[in-house]
Amino acid sequence: MTEVTRIIDQINSGENSPATERLLPLVYEELRRLAAVRMNNERNSHTLSPTALVHEAFVRLTGNSIDVAWNGKGHFLAVASEAMRRILIDHARGRNAQKRGGSAKREPYHESRLFDAETSGELLALDESLARLEADDAEAAKLVKLRFFAGLTNQQAADAIGISPRKANMVWSYARAWLKRDIGT
Repeated sequence: MTEVTRIIDQINSGENSPATERLLPLVYEELRRLAAVRMNNERNSHTLSPTALVHEAFVRLTGNSIDVAWNGKGHFLAVASEAMRRILIDHARGRNAQKRGGSAKREPYHESRLFDAETSGELLALDESLARLEADDAEAAKLVKLRFFAGLTNQQAADAIGISPRKANMVWSYARAWLKRDIGT
């Protein structure tokens, strides 16, 4: 039985802390080689180094919440290789999320932001789109005029048109989507 196998058996039996400290120096070079192989397929500007990958994988493998019993050195190295693969995948997902606005903060939606009619061009586009909506659905256009231009609440606009507040909500949602699609914003 090799020293690595003895240490792995101690870890499996619950002697986690002292045994893991003795395990890393014995398997470090092999883990580093595995990390270098994994990193060969990565871009040159990757922010993880093979050393950092080894240490992250080792921490994941020997953490307190892991309930894995390794069947010797070969099994440990196979699990370590899989841990490295998952770390690289998580890193790539995080990088892609950052590229796609992952760090952007959510802003609450305000209906007043649906149309930013500060410029005359935008106001004209809204007016033309509203005319097309009126030809398609007069009730929806009337609701938009009351809510957007007159500043009425949903309840007040529903009362003015003579429909229920629930139907006014549905018509308002439809009208916003229709206008947004038509204007192209």
